[in-house]
Amino acid sequence: MTRIRRSFLFLQGVCSPFHRRLAARLAADGHRIVKVHYNAGDRAYWQRGIGPAYDFREPLAALPAFLSELWQRHAITDQVLFGDQRPVHRTALEDAAAAGIRSHVFEEGYFRPFWITLEREGVNGHSLLPRDPRWYRDVARRLPALPAPAHFRSPFRVRATHDVLYHLAGLTNPLRYPHYRNHAPVTAPVEYAGYLKRFTQLRAWKPRDARRIRALVEGQRPYFVLPLQLNADAQIRDHSPFADMREVMAHVMASFAMHAPGDALLCIKNHPLDTGLDHNARSIARLAHRFGLEERIVYLESGDLNMLLERCAGTVTVNSTVGIVSLEHGRPTFALSDPIYHLDGLTFRGRLDEFWREPSPPDGGLFDAFRRTVMHTTQLNGGFYCGAGIELAVANAVPALTARRSPLERLLSLAAPVQCRRQPPRRLPWPDRLAS
Repeated sequence: MTRIRRSFLFLQGVCSPFHRRLAARLAADGHRIVKVHYNAGDRAYWQRGIGPAYDFREPLAALPAFLSELWQRHAITDQVLFGDQRPVHRTALEDAAAAGIRSHVFEEGYFRPFWITLEREGVNGHSLLPRDPRWYRDVARRLPALPAPAHFRSPFRVRATHDVLYHLAGLTNPLRYPHYRNHAPVTAPVEYAGYLKRFTQLRAWKPRDARRIRALVEGQRPYFVLPLQLNADAQIRDHSPFADMREVMAHVMASFAMHAPGDALLCIKNHPLDTGLDHNARSIARLAHRFGLEERIVYLESGDLNMLLERCAGTVTVNSTVGIVSLEHGRPTFALSDPIYHLDGLTFRGRLDEFWREPSPPDGGLFDAFRRTVMHTTQLNGGFYCGAGIELAVANAVPALTARRSPLERLLSLAAPVQCRRQPPRRLPWPDRLAS
């Protein structure tokens, strides 16, 4: 008889077959698999026979007791989930450590496109990655050179198809899971309608935006880049001092108007997955008028971000992974929150008002150490959506899930950082919050 090696509880995953295939591989290796379904999409993307599955149909307040009973009944040693800020995951993460259960959190890659993130206990603002530059310099010397990732194609239509199928199954949620509430701020049909309209408009926007980018790159005026993030993203909602991206734009544009050189331009680029429901172009036009920036704002719905970053005077971001791309290009970078790359020597440490006139580039040696360390400790070659990407991700995730200590935990035991944990974001009472 095969001895059960570890007992994995799978919580909510990404909208794709990734969790199902990962669980099947772990089960084939002799591990016990248990699954919680929070909605009909979770059930539709699971596979019978991997292990027992349980439906959670009660109000959220009943979840702690529900999970605790499952942990005890199945002697759970590990739990696997995607994203650590979903309401159904916060309870699981907060209580699991006290119960001696390891939590493995998947997320989109810090370095993209051929990488995904896997960390124990939390990601992004909850990551165990230290904030001590000396620690990264020290441990990077112990690590081998970064391997070249296996490449794969992951068309957007594949991701979109999984998302649609997941939410089509969710049409039965009112009957089967009456208390389930999606963590997204809008319903799937509204979101799809926004995508359909925006993607239709992109045909006209792309040539226009290409011309604007070429004018910026080939022009003589310095320009700064502000990449927008999604209002619904946990990075904004839970890991920043801003309520939404309109607050971000108001704060940045106000500072730019008062302190940036008179010939400087501010290029604001929309997020590629924006639904269009927030009407960013309209908000930017109003704010530009308010701050007298009508002739100094360049707004992009699309375009080559790398081309923009190669020549820009600096990048301002809340906590987007675009900040990492900016640092890769050696560009001065200002973080409005506290992302994993917000280290002394990488991001600008002064005030935003000072950044416009005194942008300083990152320390290239420190960034190389940071990248090598983060890649070796938190990144797996693979993807969540296409077949080839999922196959790679599963193969690389299994050893990480079953190891006694994660690569990051091993490094932390060898060299203790002076500054380790990050502070939670604090809502700041900027005057811009009150502006219409």
